[in-house]
Amino acid sequence: MKLIRITLLTLLLAVGFSSLAGAQGETSLAIILTADGPIMPPMLEYIQRGIETAEQRDAELLVIELNTPGGSIDTMSEIIQTIRSSKVPVVVYVSPKDAQAASAGALITMAGHASAMAPRTVIGAASPVDSSGGDIEVTMQKKIKEDLKAKARSLVEHRGGEAVKLAEAMIDDAKAVTAGEALDAKLIDFISDDTEDLLQSLDGFKVKMEDGERTLNTEDILAESLGLSLIEQLLLFLTDPNIVFTLLSIGIISILIEVSSPGGWVAGFIGVVCVMVSLYGIGLLSVNWFGMLFMLTAFVLFILDIKAPTHGALTAAGVASFIVGALVLFNSPGSLPYQQVSPLLVVIMGIFLGLMFFGALLIALRAQHRPIQTGSESLLGKTGSAKTAVGHEGQVQVGSELWSAEKSAESESIHKGDQVEVVEVRGLRVIVKKK
Repeated sequence: MKLIRITLLTLLLAVGFSSLAGAQGETSLAIILTADGPIMPPMLEYIQRGIETAEQRDAELLVIELNTPGGSIDTMSEIIQTIRSSKVPVVVYVSPKDAQAASAGALITMAGHASAMAPRTVIGAASPVDSSGGDIEVTMQKKIKEDLKAKARSLVEHRGGEAVKLAEAMIDDAKAVTAGEALDAKLIDFISDDTEDLLQSLDGFKVKMEDGERTLNTEDILAESLGLSLIEQLLLFLTDPNIVFTLLSIGIISILIEVSSPGGWVAGFIGVVCVMVSLYGIGLLSVNWFGMLFMLTAFVLFILDIKAPTHGALTAAGVASFIVGALVLFNSPGSLPYQQVSPLLVVIMGIFLGLMFFGALLIALRAQHRPIQTGSESLLGKTGSAKTAVGHEGQVQVGSELWSAEKSAESESIHKGDQVEVVEVRGLRVIVKKK
């Protein structure tokens, strides 16, 4: 009897553990990405990696928490293609509160298999601009707008006429709307306070995938965040215009230090590395290359003021040229706000450069007025001791050197051991007087 009870208890425990393991194995997974910043290649790589991870782990869905001022149209198109070809449903969620999905971010939101916004968020203003943030030439602008509108229609036509009308207005008229207005037009599916609220709302929601319609099961779903990798963080860091400007300035300064004082390698190495890294960021940002001419002119003026001192006038002109050049390079009229460098940083860097080169100027001027330290002329005024009596001939030691010497006409008699001072140098002979 006891054996039977033990057997039954063992079976019950086995069934219980199997049920628990089965329940744990059936828990669905949601991968959460945080895409915060301009639409640039590093964000594309992040989203691609997120989708690959979701597919490999057989996740129920992928949520992209989006907050962006916009960015590259080319990068936006690649992100849209990546989202639409995903085997895992992708939900684009404009969050947190007070976030935005502006410009290219609006179309990325439309590309999600489902889309949502947090309260107090904004979507829209998707009119295209040129590389400097200004208006595009009329014919080209029309072509780009028509292309974007066609893309937007293909993404939202299943949502109805109001959604299509609103999407086109965002491109034609740079219209932006609140979360409530977007929901009323059926441009988005939900307004959710946070990611947890969004996942609850998505339970039972049907999305259209390439292989057909799919019903999401998010009840008791496990949400797991996937952060930026170290490389992705570094690449995003290097697209910050303030960082790019600082690296470019340090790089050019270091190279000029190496050129003006050759013989070392540290300054040159640091300069080349900083310039090369900054060029990566400049290649992704929208800049006005005309500003680079002003910056190069500034450094030429700094060097000229060292080589041919003008009492700081060229250094002052160089500081002004540097500041103007940096502002033209990054902050030309119409340039996008997130691609502009801080004017305060530019002024501080300009003053720092001016002070540094002014210091170099003072050192150069001091060197010009310093007594000659090499050659026979350096002996003038130095003292030594007589090794023999000195008249028309004799020998004196000045420093560590032994010189042929002659007594000056004004000097008292010089005997061996007397202290003498050099008053003149004639070839290989010094004229001395008794000290």
